[in-house]
Amino acid sequence: MTQAIHHQPTFAERYPIPLVATIIDLGIVIFACYLAYFIRFGDWGMPGRYNTATLFMGVVVMISLVMSGVYGSWRGRSFVRQIGSVYFGWFVGAGAVLATAFFLKVSGVYSRVWFATALCLGIGFTTLLRVFVMLLLRAARSKGRNLKGVLLVGEGGRVASSLNSGLDLGESGFKILKSLPFQSGEVWINELKQALAQTGAHEVWLCLSLKDAESLEKILYGLRHHMVEVRFFPDLGDIPLLNHKVSRIAGRYSLDLSCSPMDGPARIVKRIEDIMLGSIISLLIIPVCILIAIAIKLDSPGPILFKQYRMGINGKRFKVYKFRSMVVHEESADKVTQASRGDSRITRLGAFLRKTSLDELPQFLNVLQGRMSIVGPRPHALAHNEYYKDLVESYMQRHMVKPGITGWAQVNGYRGETDTLDKMKDRVEHDLWYIDNWSLFLDLKIIILTVFKGFLGKNAY
Repeated sequence: MTQAIHHQPTFAERYPIPLVATIIDLGIVIFACYLAYFIRFGDWGMPGRYNTATLFMGVVVMISLVMSGVYGSWRGRSFVRQIGSVYFGWFVGAGAVLATAFFLKVSGVYSRVWFATALCLGIGFTTLLRVFVMLLLRAARSKGRNLKGVLLVGEGGRVASSLNSGLDLGESGFKILKSLPFQSGEVWINELKQALAQTGAHEVWLCLSLKDAESLEKILYGLRHHMVEVRFFPDLGDIPLLNHKVSRIAGRYSLDLSCSPMDGPARIVKRIEDIMLGSIISLLIIPVCILIAIAIKLDSPGPILFKQYRMGINGKRFKVYKFRSMVVHEESADKVTQASRGDSRITRLGAFLRKTSLDELPQFLNVLQGRMSIVGPRPHALAHNEYYKDLVESYMQRHMVKPGITGWAQVNGYRGETDTLDKMKDRVEHDLWYIDNWSLFLDLKIIILTVFKGFLGKNAY
């Protein structure tokens, strides 16, 4: 009979860390409420109704934090994601408390300053606690402590090579103890068992290509007596991926290979960002738009706005607005000539508008309509989409999110004419990187970069 092999338990496996963290966070909520009362009223003795509200807030916030996954394992998760889960749980809990007070018609008996101060203090203290723990873990792991040992199985592909390099593994709480080349057959599985016995690894990471996925069942069966965690890192080679993750659909797990990140809460956050910033910017630019409109009418005959159909999210067409920067001319429906340096079609005023990107200002109307975002891949002419979709791999994946007034490609120099195929490939690569790594902070970064260097790009004409 095969004897089960046990690994040395880590610190988190020996002690109930999630329970301790929950109790500490509950104490932080209660302390924040008392401190907020002292700041507001100069007295530590809270009356009964405030004590009741404090207990209720503590319970609700704890439930929200638990539901947000805050007390799951930190190992392998980025600190930003951990803090993001904390903030999400706090704001959901605070929202639930406010909603309850509103429906019970008791919000008027509590100080709004007290509640806001308690919320800020609670979030601040929980953030500081996690920063302290993160620094403590980083110091311990830099000395080789609190690391989970890993037995890496791979064929030498890109995933296995990157994991073998050890970059960021120690900070994430893992250490490669041994790397074993993958082979099929019962003899090799016995070698895998011996390697586990020798290393005492906590986990086995299988970095296999999809053609070798049929061996997974045999490997799992061979390791059925071993108390190790087994993870599958599919080596997909050069297959272009988009927002790849594991999802649970219809009660089953799927490996998402090409999916939009703008789903669920992300879609709501993105739309709120567009409405809030778009409304503020639209009000601020009204005087500028009026002056530009007058200047266009005085500069050359024709309409003030240029309207053209572009492809939006999920391939849906929409009409994009720009200030007219060219003389009125006609082109065939299946051909759109990109503006080039010294283009005779561009008016004197149009050259200035295009150079400073002021011709794009009417697109904030597209943003408020919900057809565009402030940040996203720039929408190309329909004829350009037809031309490039077969020349640039994954070109059409740009349309899995709303197009934007500015984007990651534009602030990195890929703005204006794409007169070579390589330039278009680079622009698409940056667009797909943005989609795959979208976050509210990334959007704000792109907006700031656009203000400082995006409006006067050297490639704009």
